[in-house]
Amino acid sequence: MMARPKKSDAPDLGEAQDLTAGLIERMTCPAGKLQTFMRDSKAPGLRVRATPATAKNPNGVKAFVFEAKLNRQTIRRTIGDVRAWTIDAARTEANRLRVTLDAGDDPRELDRAKQAAAIEHKAAIAAQVEASKIAALTVAEVWAAYIEERKPHWGDLHYRDHIDKAKAGGLPSGRRGGGKQLTRPGPLASLMPLALKDLDQATIEAWAANEGKTRPSSARLAWRLLTVFLTWCAEQPAYANLLPAKNPAKTKKAREALGKSGTKSDVLQREQLGVWFAAVQQLQNPIIAACLQMMLLTGARPGEVLSLRWDDINTQWKGIQIRDKVEGTREIPATPYMLHLLAGLPRRNEWVFSSSTSATGCLTEPNNPHTRACTAAGLKGLTLHGLRRSFSSLTEWLEVPAGVVAQIQGHKPSATAEKHYKVRPLELLRVHHEKIEVWILEQAGIVFSAKAAPGKLRVVAG
Repeated sequence: MMARPKKSDAPDLGEAQDLTAGLIERMTCPAGKLQTFMRDSKAPGLRVRATPATAKNPNGVKAFVFEAKLNRQTIRRTIGDVRAWTIDAARTEANRLRVTLDAGDDPRELDRAKQAAAIEHKAAIAAQVEASKIAALTVAEVWAAYIEERKPHWGDLHYRDHIDKAKAGGLPSGRRGGGKQLTRPGPLASLMPLALKDLDQATIEAWAANEGKTRPSSARLAWRLLTVFLTWCAEQPAYANLLPAKNPAKTKKAREALGKSGTKSDVLQREQLGVWFAAVQQLQNPIIAACLQMMLLTGARPGEVLSLRWDDINTQWKGIQIRDKVEGTREIPATPYMLHLLAGLPRRNEWVFSSSTSATGCLTEPNNPHTRACTAAGLKGLTLHGLRRSFSSLTEWLEVPAGVVAQIQGHKPSATAEKHYKVRPLELLRVHHEKIEVWILEQAGIVFSAKAAPGKLRVVAG
């Protein structure tokens, strides 16, 4: 009769054992082996696996595992650490896996499928949450993202239009004499709080009908900006599903509600130059007076003149660099009278037409002072852009080549020869531009010596 093993003896790994905590505690992995197993006699397939002892784990690592045959192949699955699982719980799990195998299913495949389903479910929930967030996006939020992405491709004026047309308003106007007046919301302000998905055809048509009654010109520009914005949204995967297939702003009803822009005809006639110059030169602010005269004498866009920096003025070569919305930049001559105007301006900062009250340090569009000057001169209705039209119209008296005028003003060339063959240097432009300036000043009754140094010219009203 064989003697019973002592409780302190290592278990016999060649035989199945009725697993106990003591047996598991005494189980070790023989030297030279990567792992060893002890079978359970009560739950077929249940094993205790032990790995060699290490400095970190002096007793090795022990875990319950399940081992069985499936389609003549051995499968092995870890149940868990012996410190976390009880023997009874491990036996229950081993029996469950045994039943799964008897049914012809591989528990590993079932677990992988379960994990995949859990991942898929989690992804679906995350996608649903993200979709809900996108669906809740307001027009203002997407508008801000649109401006941020497109800003590098725009000029300053076009960027400012997007800001101004969508601004909420309600802030102190900051205009001289404005008192406690607040800024008016931009035409698009009422659409900004809406969810992008709610910006449908009916909403935009109602907006157009309302804005078209009070400020059709501003609303037409806002509508064009909105139309391009919605086209951009339709091209973005994140927003495309929030909008109908057809751009909701492109409807006949919206276009008709805003009306057609009329042909602008506000220009200075030759005989009106004298009273206009006299009224402008009497403005209290000499910077505004100089700015308005520059607009007329260059034919530049108001925003191009207002954005001039001192670095743009080349007194050595008598040129002015204009930031152009068509070509990016263009250079025009700095004519004698213009140099005279510039020499009399203070150099407060980087801006040629600076302002001590503006937040940017740059003069904003001087519409009100110009309107007051025109009213005093009996020239009601003449706008800042009308000065640009006036320059072009007045050159007709001198029969200046149309291409020269277009190059000075920054218009797109209209003929093939102008586009591809005629490149006029600054000095050639100067010949015509100085001729234009002399004629305009003569008609205005202004006499001065063009040969005097800038800043020393004595202007005499005739």
